[in-house]
Amino acid sequence: MADKIQVDRRQSFGKGASRQLRREGRTPAVVYGHGSDPVHISFDSHEIFLATKGQANPILTIALEGKEQLVLVKELQRNPLTRIIEHLDLLRVKQGEKVDVEVPVEVTGESFSGTIHTVELMHVLVKAPATAIPESIVVDVEGRKDGENVTVADLTFPADVEVETDPESIVVVIATPSSSAVEDAPAAEPAADAEEASAE
Repeated sequence: MADKIQVDRRQSFGKGASRQLRREGRTPAVVYGHGSDPVHISFDSHEIFLATKGQANPILTIALEGKEQLVLVKELQRNPLTRIIEHLDLLRVKQGEKVDVEVPVEVTGESFSGTIHTVELMHVLVKAPATAIPESIVVDVEGRKDGENVTVADLTFPADVEVETDPESIVVVIATPSSSAVEDAPAAEPAADAEEASAE
């Protein structure tokens, strides 16, 4: 269920206005989509932080001037140092409408003893119902052996989710770590020095 948040319409724009909003504890955002003009709004900073925390593709219900609108967070910009949300891009969506989103890959299980798994594809592009976007796509590597690859075609998706990433794309690779031949190279030099010393 989407979180409902009260928002305000922004009357001033630009970097200076955005900085002032943040000083006031507000976070600027823009709503677009469905052929309507973009609407510039602001959230209570703490409220929007909690509403989007830990979610890959948050769906929100915003209330603006007495009207409610369902939106999908398409882009969320954070301060690289403080991790505070600085701006959001929001896409208007409708109940039952499908949207294109990137869903993160989550690996579970342990591959065969002595092997390791490497994630080659961190997200899978899908078309999913706006109100039922998967939190993640699970890849089970339990017991998989050296040389096995997991592709998009091997993954399991909800029935109402359409996969848009190439089905042959490799998601996870299982391999046995190779012993480094480089580690043996330095050991050969002292041995050579010893032979030269004995020859003298």
